[in-house]
Amino acid sequence: MSSMEPDCPKRMEFGPCGGVRPDGQCEMRPGPCAFDDVVPWSGPLPSARPARPPLVLTDFSAVPFDEADIAVTAGILAPSSDAVLVGEHQNKPDFPPTLMGRLLLDAGVTPWITLSCRDRNRVVLEQELRGLCAIGVPTVMCVTGDGRGYDVRPEVTQTFDLDGPRLVALAAAAGAVAAVPETPTAPPIAARPLRLVQKQRAGASIAVLNHVPFPSDVSAFMASARAAGLSIPVVAAVAVFTDSMSASVLQSLPGLDLDQDVVAEVLGAADPVAAGIDAAVAEARALLAVDGVEGVNISGLASAAGGHTGAEIKAEVGRRIREELS
Repeated sequence: MSSMEPDCPKRMEFGPCGGVRPDGQCEMRPGPCAFDDVVPWSGPLPSARPARPPLVLTDFSAVPFDEADIAVTAGILAPSSDAVLVGEHQNKPDFPPTLMGRLLLDAGVTPWITLSCRDRNRVVLEQELRGLCAIGVPTVMCVTGDGRGYDVRPEVTQTFDLDGPRLVALAAAAGAVAAVPETPTAPPIAARPLRLVQKQRAGASIAVLNHVPFPSDVSAFMASARAAGLSIPVVAAVAVFTDSMSASVLQSLPGLDLDQDVVAEVLGAADPVAAGIDAAVAEARALLAVDGVEGVNISGLASAAGGHTGAEIKAEVGRRIREELS
């Protein structure tokens, strides 16, 4: 194993994380990222379970701790989604992962549940992994986790017992399908394809790429990753926004960016909702044409008009993608 990088506030061993700012600064404290290059995986080499990539993986968002809203939102997304991706955000706590998985299975959707290292130590992560496998949720998105904002529960410590690659190895050893994110536009950009390959070595079965401004960025990333030895399936993110708020939320996350010409076109359209849906479908079409991309992640808030409206917009994007490829 590598030695822990002492200057990393996330206590990572196999960095860098995906939250490095465009200027190379750390997302959690002033100063540059503690890692100037990708740390090769030197842990165990578990046998990864094969993963069948979803054509349409849709971000899932519902009112926190509201079983009824979870069921309604799942019902909106189920007809157009092969699976839903449940995030774990630093400022929006929700039901524990295993309970959320059970609720979504009961609601008729296939959940991908995110586990982050920010709020759970290794023992609790192991418990959640075993619980998710026991209830029939095979796919777990393994992330280091974004740092909690300085004004979000400042009295609560951040754990970071593990980092993303070490959680991947733990998930693969538990028999889960370990999914991983990667951010092609986060520094060091040239090393990001290799970092995804290192996650594959740790046991990852499938990858989801974060948003990039242009499909050509994904094409270049995939070519480099395949050349470096990537063989797992890849899902690429499609940005769904129909107003200034839903666009700004996407652009506020570290390492994520949008095509500003498309943003201007959507927000300036006579019907921004229709324009946003058209733009998302066009991006999905371009991404699915990239060699190695086998599915798309319909991602984003989609609308400032409420969760159900956003879900309906994402469902329409998914429906049109499926219709085009049927």
